[in-house]
Amino acid sequence: MNDLLAGAVAMGFALIGLFFLRFWRRTGDRFFLYFAASFWIETANRIALSLVPYASEHEPVFYLVRLLGYALILVAIWQKNRARR
Repeated sequence: MNDLLAGAVAMGFALIGLFFLRFWRRTGDRFFLYFAASFWIETANRIALSLVPYASEHEPVFYLVRLLGYALILVAIWQKNRARR
């Protein structure tokens, strides 16, 4: 049952990534590209969690991958809101 739910969560992240990719293609704004990449990183992380036997979300490798995805979102927000010269 856990694998089924992990697959559903991974599919949801992948679909959200496609959603942001569509907006990036329309607008050309890197903000949406960073968000799409972040959700695809999270998709890969969830798939890896379900494929590795006895894996836990709290292991440093999986935690650092998730941290990378969230850092990418923060960079996107920072670039969008920084002062333009």
